[in-house]
Amino acid sequence: MRRTCLSVALAAGILLGATAPVFASLAPNVVRPDDRRLAYEGHWSRSAGAAVTVNSGSRLRFRFTGGSVHALFDIASITVPAQIYVSVDGGPKQLRAVDQSDVEITADGRGVHIVEISVKDVFSRVNRWTPPLETGVALTGLGLERGGHLLPQLRAPKSTVAFYGDSITQGVMALCEVDTSDCADGTVAYPTLVADALHASLTQVGFGRQGVLQTGNGGVPAAGDAYGWNYAGSPADPDRNADVIVVNQGTNDTAFGADAFRPAYRAYLEQLRAAAPHARVLALRPFNGAHADDIAAVVGELAGTDTGIEFVDTTDWLSAADGDFNGTVHPSAQGHRKVADRLIALLAKEQH
Repeated sequence: MRRTCLSVALAAGILLGATAPVFASLAPNVVRPDDRRLAYEGHWSRSAGAAVTVNSGSRLRFRFTGGSVHALFDIASITVPAQIYVSVDGGPKQLRAVDQSDVEITADGRGVHIVEISVKDVFSRVNRWTPPLETGVALTGLGLERGGHLLPQLRAPKSTVAFYGDSITQGVMALCEVDTSDCADGTVAYPTLVADALHASLTQVGFGRQGVLQTGNGGVPAAGDAYGWNYAGSPADPDRNADVIVVNQGTNDTAFGADAFRPAYRAYLEQLRAAAPHARVLALRPFNGAHADDIAAVVGELAGTDTGIEFVDTTDWLSAADGDFNGTVHPSAQGHRKVADRLIALLAKEQH
């Protein structure tokens, strides 16, 4: 039934009314988005018609031969285009808005090239949960020039880290103090920094305003109801192979007392553990201290039978006086760097 819902969502929501990209009408050499040679990281729905993500920090890598490649997108229902970075052969990241159906990516020379597309921001304040989506990235294929080829990936990362949280995990206001896509950047947020330092595959899921009780912006449910889904009707890849899961929830649950928060937070951690039985689960104290005692107490209860769940006390990790925040809640890029360094040190210490 769930898979049927996904097919209906793609056909009736995401793809409805899409016009064929210019490149697709000119050349037959188009790679489908579910091709196994495409390496996706994060939460993406994948079918022959489209690969869709609504999460900042999601990534796609591929190798090709030729001088250029066309990334093809469905933008039919989009009202606020997502922002992406495109990097070729490890070069500078080029900022693009996904506001057209055909984005050409050029390379230097016609040899073998590596492209990384990383999602800078998917705006949280319009519908990104129930198709037809008003924002998000919907890749419908790659158009290769005549004689060009898509190549297999060289190797896959050995470990996987997953991050679940709210707008902080998403990277909202990381660049400046306005809640816009221009000021947001999931690629400078601590999940991406930690995964890159560990050479790990990344799952980065952050939804603005969301908590374990509080629903998120853009029609997103509370954390427990959103877990396991890319968006409504689209089951996410399971976390059963995750090595580490980092949880940063509670910041947006300040309207709820301990009696309501504690059982909801415990149920969420138990949900994560059931999905990822071998993962190390780090429950962060929210950087503003919200529900810190409640989170520590819940983790303490669970740790009696599950030593893989840990409370991470983030007290004094960040300082407003030192410029670690944009606004009162959201870390700046500098703040995210500090958080990442702490987590990298914590994880590296345990690995040796």
